[in-house]
Amino acid sequence: MSADARNEVGDEMNVLQLSIHGVLIGYLAGFKNGRNVLSFADSFRNNPDRPTFSLITHPKFPNAARLMAESWARNQRLHPVLSNLLPEGSLRELIAQGLKVHVDNEFHILSYLGEDLPGAIEATPMEPDDVPDYVLNTHGKAKAIKFDKDALHKKGRENKFSLAGVQMKFSMKEKDGRYNLSKGDVLGDWIIKTPSTKHKFVPLNEYTAMSLAALAGVDIPEIKLVELDKLDNLPQINLPDEKQAFAIKRFDRDPVDQNMSQRIHMEDFAQILVKYPHEKYTSANYENIGKVIYDFSGDGLADAQQFARRLLVNILLANGDAHLKNWSFLYPDKVTPRLSPAYDIVTTNVYIENETQYALNLGKTKEWYTVTMAHFQSWAGRSDIPWRVIKPHLDDTMSKARELWPETLKALPMNEVHKEGLRSHWAKLQQDFKIEVTK
Repeated sequence: MSADARNEVGDEMNVLQLSIHGVLIGYLAGFKNGRNVLSFADSFRNNPDRPTFSLITHPKFPNAARLMAESWARNQRLHPVLSNLLPEGSLRELIAQGLKVHVDNEFHILSYLGEDLPGAIEATPMEPDDVPDYVLNTHGKAKAIKFDKDALHKKGRENKFSLAGVQMKFSMKEKDGRYNLSKGDVLGDWIIKTPSTKHKFVPLNEYTAMSLAALAGVDIPEIKLVELDKLDNLPQINLPDEKQAFAIKRFDRDPVDQNMSQRIHMEDFAQILVKYPHEKYTSANYENIGKVIYDFSGDGLADAQQFARRLLVNILLANGDAHLKNWSFLYPDKVTPRLSPAYDIVTTNVYIENETQYALNLGKTKEWYTVTMAHFQSWAGRSDIPWRVIKPHLDDTMSKARELWPETLKALPMNEVHKEGLRSHWAKLQQDFKIEVTK
């Protein structure tokens, strides 16, 4: 292909209009050569009362004006603020195969999922004639082409594939005790996680870990176990011989009535720290997260205290997966960030042989069996959070866990082998965090 022909192809683009709470953010152009360019609308950029798109665009965030003054351009992958809206792993494979696109074609996947993304962002395909000239002229002269939205959704619905999912999760709408995949303008109000073909009884594990976390003072959404025969219209996926899925209420949706929900914006800490999903274990530590929470939350003190409590609970529950994407800000008033309720708390070390580490550094260690209260004091200092406001919450967490967990665990639905694994973990922790189990 000649250079002219390549340039001509590259100059054709589909365009998505991005909005939040009905307010125009800007335009995302997806070029045929794989380049993606987000151009902010002047009406959004110049509005001091704009809803928060990302913490890095919040009027009080350093350099927000400079960051929004230029287009955000990336090749293949979208900018991390948008890339992190998309599913990972097996669910992404399922969607990409259904759409007949490459798994890294994030523009196409965003176009398909744009009506029910996490948080309040909506991505809507545009007619070529509606695309503003300044978007067409952002990178030389380009031509907008029609996005066949109906064909896109038809392909996504009709192609069925069987995938061996580690664990699949779906946004579903509950009505009269049954759960349907959300579609069209109907927003899902529950995240349903089906059983894993790789690890046994993950739904029972997560339900138990989340329940114990709540007893220790962690803020969690409503959770339940749902019989698999109550789930309707699931894609054709491999499922093990287990009876129940894990259900967690979407805290980024506020029910108006039985048939309608409002969006509440949220973003995870990979978005906030501008990291791609594959960097979620390697590119930051708990001090980075703690400092952002304390400095920028609408109630930095309360949210830092809750964050510290969750850090300790993750250690106590042997959850090695509390990476950047498993912490989020919620924007209940559309502008001001607050730490979201907890999610994705699982006892992982019953699945991963010889696992001894949590996901990110805390006080310069990742080791469950060496971490002490002194490491938390170091974490608080490095996060610029006063230790005197953190220590009582850690003491309260330990008091609740020691008093309530051993007996409560007996009645929770976690697999008995996994329960023994958790009790064994408690015995190996340093004295500060050890939980005694009386037979």
